[in-house]
Amino acid sequence: MKTLISIARYHLVDRMTYLVLPWGAMMFSFLVNLVIATEVAPVPNGYYTGGVVTLYCFLFVCGVLSMTRSLSFGLMLGVSRRAYYLGTALLVLVLGVVYGLGLTALQAIERATGGWGLGVNFFRVPWILDGPWYETWLTAFVLLVLFFLYGMWYGLVYRRWSLPGLAAFLAAQVLAGLVVAVVVTLTDNWNAFGSFFGTTLTLPLLLAVLAAAAALLGLGGFTTLRRAAI
Repeated sequence: MKTLISIARYHLVDRMTYLVLPWGAMMFSFLVNLVIATEVAPVPNGYYTGGVVTLYCFLFVCGVLSMTRSLSFGLMLGVSRRAYYLGTALLVLVLGVVYGLGLTALQAIERATGGWGLGVNFFRVPWILDGPWYETWLTAFVLLVLFFLYGMWYGLVYRRWSLPGLAAFLAAQVLAGLVVAVVVTLTDNWNAFGSFFGTTLTLPLLLAVLAAAAALLGLGGFTTLRRAAI
């Protein structure tokens, strides 16, 4: 466990990437949305901007960098690939907990101030990040971990197969989505498909699916790391 903590601290030496840029970019987006809100007419239920996704996108980038820019030097320090990966995963979990609490606190302030006095719902996303504080924290945590692990896998695919492999990895995901769309179209099940996401799928079920997806991403990245080029 001491080794894993050391690896997590090794990543945090680069505070700009893991601590400053994600929150800095999100807060810049937040300020831009506040400025826009002062220039447009108010609406009854306020504006839902979706700008909080900026933080998740930066966590994805952090995941990529942790397996591309930092991997070689980390292994040169004498740690095993397994320890490096698990130490990075520990960092993911810690960031997910802390960042999730930060988003939950900001959402609470947003609610209390009526959208920062301007009807701006930046930290609230309908249905997904719009419930009690514990649901918001758990959802934010799962999504943050998922995005970071997803980025880690992308970084490892690039390290192992370079750009051709990365392109094939992305193409396979796009193809899988197209196959699903074609099957639903051919079977004329779009109504059922929409009904599932609109009524059947509950937030606890969605969280379970996302947590399972995060676990699969973590396993996929770990498997890829075993033969990644250094």
